[in-house]
Amino acid sequence: MRQGAVGAVRLVERGGQRLVEKRLSDPARHRNELRALRALAGSGLPVPEVIEERPGMILMTALPGSRLDDADADTRIATLRASAPLLRALHRLDAPDDLLPAPDDAAIIERYRTSDAPALPLTIPAASGSVFCHGDWTDGNLLGQHGRITGVVDWEAAHRGDPLRELARAAWGAARKDPRSERALIDGYGADAARVRAWYPIHAAELWLWFAEAGPAEYLAQLTAELTTWRA
Repeated sequence: MRQGAVGAVRLVERGGQRLVEKRLSDPARHRNELRALRALAGSGLPVPEVIEERPGMILMTALPGSRLDDADADTRIATLRASAPLLRALHRLDAPDDLLPAPDDAAIIERYRTSDAPALPLTIPAASGSVFCHGDWTDGNLLGQHGRITGVVDWEAAHRGDPLRELARAAWGAARKDPRSERALIDGYGADAARVRAWYPIHAAELWLWFAEAGPAEYLAQLTAELTTWRA
């Protein structure tokens, strides 16, 4: 079983079929994941099919491949690049009207500025649209096999939001592990790097607040050290 920040996932077998059982403690996120997955059925994106749903539990198909955060560095970079056109394809789909709201960037800035945190150049970039967003496009939520993406999982944070904000979150977060990830995602998506990077301080502040509230303490200390040397 894998234990995540907001839920737990395990493989189960039913009638000879391998399935994934996901349990979410937050009813709103549970409903949100269901809405997103049902909206994506038949979209062509490699997402799980919902088999059964009960309060707090979603049973869905198991997808092939391995998580990118388990891959070697070069495989991870190549497959992250392959994920970027899928992210762009998601952003072209119609989003359900009843997804959770997008992150409140003004509130993030306000909370960060009143915290004991390193200074950041925090401004909200000009909007680039409002689209169907995954909400957590990271190597832990992408499955790959033979250089291609075979699954996009964990849709509980799906929302309608800014496409470059979402791409920036993916690029900045992945680049903290390997700087090559940034260009792999931005170039693979076909975005302007300067417009994407304008969102980075927001994501740095958002992650700092997360670690400050949820830990672990060593992650907060590491990120704080990184942000004290921030360069615009």
